[in-house]
Amino acid sequence: MKVLVTGSAGGIGKAICRKFLEEGNIVYGMDILPSDITDNNYTHIIHDIKNPDYPAIEGIEVLINSAGVSTETAEDIAVNLTAVIELTEHYAFQKSIKSVVNISSASALTGSEFPHYAASKGGLSTYTRNLAMRLAEYKATANSLCPGAVITDFNEHILKDETLYQAVADESLLKKWAEPEEIADWAYFLACVNRSMTGENLLIDNGEALNFNFIW
Repeated sequence: MKVLVTGSAGGIGKAICRKFLEEGNIVYGMDILPSDITDNNYTHIIHDIKNPDYPAIEGIEVLINSAGVSTETAEDIAVNLTAVIELTEHYAFQKSIKSVVNISSASALTGSEFPHYAASKGGLSTYTRNLAMRLAEYKATANSLCPGAVITDFNEHILKDETLYQAVADESLLKKWAEPEEIADWAYFLACVNRSMTGENLLIDNGEALNFNFIW
């Protein structure tokens, strides 16, 4: 299949590219940074998703929106929500489309983290439902993944501090963070294995949202 992955230069996006390549797909990556992926079936496009002058890529079957930022400013909404909507509207609504997967965040469901970031991801999860209703015409699915803490360079300041990392991990039931490859596996499942679930937001957070102290 022909796959477009945004935010493909690192972290979850890079892991998703590698997963789809391992499964024999033709993958286009889009990021503002260069990529170190070397595969004959991979094409890297340096492009800011906020720029509506999108490069021509015909016949996209799977779209994975993984690009995102956390700046504690309104830039989060501009990138994580507005740009993702515009890019998806541009590429997804055509006869070849089979699935769209949006990489949202646990914050979309819990409201935690920074206000602009949480709002941007909450909006993205709502947009996923709207997208699912309109993509049904093409017999295509649209779902979002809502990861909790993931081991990526984005969280380097926590990963370098063993005490801080453990404090965050202890907020979850399983006392750990997810690997980007695990999120990539979920993205592949939603895009290529799943055929009947659409408009849903899957929470992958090691049970953090369920962790609580019961007082009687």
